[in-house]
Amino acid sequence: MNKDSFELSKYRLEKAKEDLHTAIENLENAHFSASVNRAYYCIFHTMRAILALDGLDSKKHSGVIAYFRQSYLKTNLFDKLYSEIIGLAFEMRNRNDYDDFVVIARDEVDKLIANAKLFLEAVEAHLENRWKCMETENEQDER
Repeated sequence: MNKDSFELSKYRLEKAKEDLHTAIENLENAHFSASVNRAYYCIFHTMRAILALDGLDSKKHSGVIAYFRQSYLKTNLFDKLYSEIIGLAFEMRNRNDYDDFVVIARDEVDKLIANAKLFLEAVEAHLENRWKCMETENEQDER
C-alpha cells in the first residue's frame, strides 16, 4: 500500500460524501432526478475508494461493481444486502439518466438516499480500519 493509494482512497470517499450531501439537497428542493444521480454516484465513488487501496480501477461502472462484489461481497467482508443496494441504485440511475419520460417518486429517492448513506457508513468504517493499519505500517517502516 503506498501513500498515493491512501490519498486517492480518502479523496474518493470525500467525493462520495459530497455526492450524498448533494443528493439530500436536491431531494429537499424536489429535484428527484438529480438526487437519484448523486445518490448513485455516492455509492459508486465509495466503491472506488476501496478499489484505490487495491490498486485497481475500471473505466466502466460495471467493472467497478463486479470487482467490489467479487472481492468484498462474495468474500463476506460486507453483508450481501449491499449487493442489492448497488444493483438497485445502478438500475435506478440508468433508468433515470437514459430512459425517456421517467417519473421518479419521492419515496423511491428517499429509499435510495437511505441506502446510499447505509452503504457509505459501512464502507467508511472498513476504510478507516484499513487506513489505520496503513498508517501503522508506514510508521514502522520509517523506524
